[in-house]
Amino acid sequence: MARAIFTEEHEAFREMVRSFIEKEIAPHHEQWEKDGVVSRDVWLAAGRQGLLGIDMPEEYGGGGNPDYRYYVVLNEEFAKAGVHGPGFSVHNDINGGYLRQLCTPEQKARWFPGYCSGELITGIAMTEPAAGSDLQGIKSTAIKDGDHYVLNGSKTFISNGILSDLVIVVAKTDPSAGAKGVSLLAVERGMEGFERGRNLDKVGMHAQDTAELFFDNVRVPKENLLGEEGMGFIYLMQNLARERLSIGVTAQAAAESAFEQTLEYCKTREAFGRPIGKFQYNRFTLAEMKTELTVTRSFTDECVVKESKGELTVDEAAMLKYWNTELLKRVVDRCLQLHGGYGYMMEYPIAKAYQDVRIQTIFGGTTEIMKEIIGRSLGV
Repeated sequence: MARAIFTEEHEAFREMVRSFIEKEIAPHHEQWEKDGVVSRDVWLAAGRQGLLGIDMPEEYGGGGNPDYRYYVVLNEEFAKAGVHGPGFSVHNDINGGYLRQLCTPEQKARWFPGYCSGELITGIAMTEPAAGSDLQGIKSTAIKDGDHYVLNGSKTFISNGILSDLVIVVAKTDPSAGAKGVSLLAVERGMEGFERGRNLDKVGMHAQDTAELFFDNVRVPKENLLGEEGMGFIYLMQNLARERLSIGVTAQAAAESAFEQTLEYCKTREAFGRPIGKFQYNRFTLAEMKTELTVTRSFTDECVVKESKGELTVDEAAMLKYWNTELLKRVVDRCLQLHGGYGYMMEYPIAKAYQDVRIQTIFGGTTEIMKEIIGRSLGV
């Protein structure tokens, strides 16, 4: 089905993104997988190409374009290419929202130019060893001491954790106030007491650096508070819908890519003297996947349009994240099965996809949490 949500400008941007991937990422991604981290050069290249901070003000080097569909195109093409190393979506879709909405003029002047050029890589630290989806259960504290906050605690599973120069840290500035005591602090590389742990050894997405972060009496200037003190939990709830939408968009594109690869394989791979796609069971399996992907594409694009208008609701984002990531997991599993033994070989993209997609139903809020959000919206 033809998609009606993009203009000629979006499609021209898509071609540019494809060229960028082919030139700046594809030749290096295998090595980055071995290294467990991408080169900072690709961030600088993305900055020069205008792929970072598309919606940031032009005066700071951003694109000045609030049209969310450009980020959708960017995320789709990275997903289709299977290049998960550069954590641009965390930088753009997640952190950009907090910074754009909450930064003071002084903070914007300090951070935005580097953010848009790729010289300043960002991360966000929510999850803790004992607190995942339950953000109210975090233990990290940032207690005011004169002109500083003294930050203590640890975070884990932090994307861009090794490379990040500016980390948005979720901490309790008033531990006795529950959700109303949570604030957001911008912690900068080099602050005394801020240490990075190991680059975590994950099942998939090996080129994307994911780390533990430790904060031992880190003195964070009050000028690094994002927004108002005690409003952190509200800011998180306001921005998580965009994060979950971006995950859903990526999942849909990755599932479509896996299906297209497998369909071509089924047309060319032969068994018992004919292409394996000619066997009824396999043909029905392909038909089921194509139908599910087509139906889901309609809802995904509807959510993209609603987000572009500022109308996407929290429960709709949860539905999309839940459904699309679970669909991706099912599609990739069936596609690998259709590849037979070759699907288990890492030289085939479907094997790599099988490793990479498993996290999709977990990060950004687990499937179970998404169902809880949807259920609450129903009044039950």
